[in-house]
Amino acid sequence: MNKKTGKILIIDDDEDILQAARLLLKQHVAQVHTEKKPDVLPSLLKNETYDVIFLDMNFAKGATSGKEGFYWLDKILEFDPSSVIVLITAFGDVEMAVRAVKEGATNFVLKPWQNERLIATLSTAMDLRQSRIEAKNLRSRQKQLSADLDQPFHDFIGRSQAMESVFTAIQKVAKTDANILILGENGTGKELVARELHRQSSRTDEVFISVDMGALSETLFESELFGHVKGAFTDAREDRAGRFEVASGGTLFLDEICNLPLTLQAKLLTVLENRKVIRLGSNKPIEIDVRLICATNMSVHEMVAQNKFRQDLLYRINTVEIRLPPLHERIEDIPSLVDHFLKIYCKKYNKPLKKLSSATMKRLEKYHWPGNVRELQHAIERAIIMSESQVLQPSDFFFHAQETKREGLALEDYNLEDIEKLAIHKAISKHGGNITHAAKELGLSRASLYRRMEKYGL
Repeated sequence: MNKKTGKILIIDDDEDILQAARLLLKQHVAQVHTEKKPDVLPSLLKNETYDVIFLDMNFAKGATSGKEGFYWLDKILEFDPSSVIVLITAFGDVEMAVRAVKEGATNFVLKPWQNERLIATLSTAMDLRQSRIEAKNLRSRQKQLSADLDQPFHDFIGRSQAMESVFTAIQKVAKTDANILILGENGTGKELVARELHRQSSRTDEVFISVDMGALSETLFESELFGHVKGAFTDAREDRAGRFEVASGGTLFLDEICNLPLTLQAKLLTVLENRKVIRLGSNKPIEIDVRLICATNMSVHEMVAQNKFRQDLLYRINTVEIRLPPLHERIEDIPSLVDHFLKIYCKKYNKPLKKLSSATMKRLEKYHWPGNVRELQHAIERAIIMSESQVLQPSDFFFHAQETKREGLALEDYNLEDIEKLAIHKAISKHGGNITHAAKELGLSRASLYRRMEKYGL
């Protein structure tokens, strides 16, 4: 330690020990406090914070049981569970010191000590204290971030029947550890659902780790998910935990799970069945405890039928399925979503709160929104940036030409597929995403309607 930083406390009833330790250690830290009586600890810890505490095991004259040391060890950890405590003990008390380490002490030094050994112990203890502080701050920031971003159904705007079904499903399954599969088109908010499930779960204070499976190459798959050891491959310069290990105790979200090739699906299945990972380059299994949430925008059941996705893996990941409706199935939520995004982006770009003309709102409600809520969000943001008007008009929004043409389809356009697609879209919109009612109006069974929706990408 070149730069003198930190503050340490040494507690020992031997004045000679205190003097020797103070003279040696003050060369390496900014402040050294010494105390003969442990009774002052409560008041000290109430008003001071120490990076390292050196604690003697016995204080009463002739005492050798270490009882006092264990008592004060517990008291210190009650005040600050992240305290780094190094025990000072006689050679014959090594077994007792090892027991104390198991109960929360960090290390121990033997009397009489070697100066080099004491300095090395201090250095290690200071590093550990710094790591604990950083970890505590990180957890605090993450918790605050979660509190800010993950308010109940944060960004889940709207009270359509379709979304009420989603909210109900989340509230029912969040408290369990059941594996969840979220189905929905791109832009419908699958990760928002995953985060809400985590926020409402018993793991809410633990980590939420998100992995885009579509972005992982086959060569990186094992290293990223399961970790690797130093030397496992050319660039493996140090041991690294995979996402499963990092997420242990918390929630692991595997987005776009259907992009995983069959060979990698088998490896993932093995981990989920055994609840253990083996780092690349190692043969040592590491137990994991994750709540698994997966998502896909693809028809996973159809992929199983086509042997493109393993049925046994599907059984493992979809204890409960939650389907997110596309935006065109919940058009009654569009006004609320628009208001929400207007407030966000007017504030972000420091502009007075804008409004939409009635013609603009009608245009937004007629549009099919192939990119769903994400597309609406980006459209509102762009309009706020580009428009100088206080009231946004249809001309302030960009719509895909193909979608505009589809909406304006007239009966003289005799392409039967286009007509059927338009009829299905209008029926679903009319009934607020209720597939049963839409199918009844179209004269179809629910299964037939779902097949046609898959066919037309609705």
